Amino acid sequence: MTSLWVFTCLSAFLGAKLVPVTSAPPAVLTLGPEVINEMLTEQLKDQGATTILHKLPLLSAMRQEPSGGIPLLGSLVSSVLKHIIWLRVTSASILQLQVQPTVQDQELVVRIPLDMVAGFNTPLVKTIVEFHMETEAQAFIGVQSSPDGPHRLVLRDCLSSQSSLRISLLNKLSFLVNSLADKVINLLVPALPQMVKEELCPVIQTAFDDMYADFLKLVKAPIFLSPGLLRFDLLSPAITGSSIQLNLQAKLLDSKAKVTKWFNNSDTSLALPTQHRAPFSLIIREDVVSDVVAAILFPEKLVVLLDFVLPELARELKMSIETFNKTAASLLGPTQIMKIVLKNSPHIFLSQTGAKMAQLVTLEVFASDKDVRPFFTLGIEASSEAQFYAEDDRLILNFNDLSCNRIHLMISDINLFNTDVLKSVLTKVLSATLLSNENGKLRHGIPMPIVKTLGYNMASWSVFQGALVLTPAFF
Repeated sequence: MTSLWVFTCLSAFLGAKLVPVTSAPPAVLTLGPEVINEMLTEQLKDQGATTILHKLPLLSAMRQEPSGGIPLLGSLVSSVLKHIIWLRVTSASILQLQVQPTVQDQELVVRIPLDMVAGFNTPLVKTIVEFHMETEAQAFIGVQSSPDGPHRLVLRDCLSSQSSLRISLLNKLSFLVNSLADKVINLLVPALPQMVKEELCPVIQTAFDDMYADFLKLVKAPIFLSPGLLRFDLLSPAITGSSIQLNLQAKLLDSKAKVTKWFNNSDTSLALPTQHRAPFSLIIREDVVSDVVAAILFPEKLVVLLDFVLPELARELKMSIETFNKTAASLLGPTQIMKIVLKNSPHIFLSQTGAKMAQLVTLEVFASDKDVRPFFTLGIEASSEAQFYAEDDRLILNFNDLSCNRIHLMISDINLFNTDVLKSVLTKVLSATLLSNENGKLRHGIPMPIVKTLGYNMASWSVFQGALVLTPAFF
């Protein structure tokens, strides 16, 4: 019953609309083309892709029957190859990858430009005959649906076509050598794309598999809350434009690694903001943000000796009570105690105009430290501005501008009582005690490992309708 009352009061106060609109995941990690490019490039490097290019079997590929066993063409190949002692790639590099959407739904293509120099040795000339080869491997990434299990990202196809192939002689030599080089080039044109597919595409497949495994490690990295943990896991992948979108589920764990809350798809409205220029973005749904804050700011009781801790506010409280009941004010002694009780954790509301925190406070005032019965008890609906910002890779939350929006008299030994008169002094008391205590718990921030894992030092946080958005700073 208390929870329902809390929910109704907070929703009414902040004007929350309880209307289900669309299903939304607890979090969405979007990896843009820049991140895909960097991670796949690194994996290709780790897999030794350029070493594979150096070892392309150019000569043996040319020896294969080029045209269905036609004797004339076979004789031509033999006549060319008898003048070549060896033929190999002498230098190779992979240029800047390009990540682009395709005309197919849920698919993107990664274009992998290959730049190579090959050379052959022939008795016709003492120097090595070199030519420049430019081609491109194309890797098609899509979403594989499965009726028996979760969807996953897959490498649908990998190929290289003659349309992307350019071969040119680097140095002009004698007419005879140039003629031989032209014949070698003509034989390489149909052979090279097939070699790339057979030799390099398996490496690209392995690099993609490792990149996808890194994606999953990235989303599963624990986020330490002190106390407890927040963990994400994959719900489903998707492709939007030239970006990979990972829809995530979430769970909160306590200090003993016991799950205290699961988050899955919800009927909460979530308008995903577009971060076209950001290398990556992590969008966290409002209820996840609110429960993360609640895990840190768990309900507790604060006991304040007002005359010792805040003597000026103690006098102001007494003077305020005097305005409507002098007898009651005279009973407040120098050892008066104020107990501030949070029976429910604060709730965070996110909107285009900013973030707010709302909480219900029970405030008990004892006339002296000897009393066991409160002099009076108030129920206070309080709210504060919530500011999210970043320090390096950490999420920092700070509350300020506390307001006592409604004050309800719950128990009182005072016949005449005016809660409105107390609003100003109680706002000051709660700001100095409750708000300071909460900001103290939040001051260390929440480290977000995804930022540095993806190679960025600083993060930036933005508040949208129903969501909190993380992007790298200065992108």
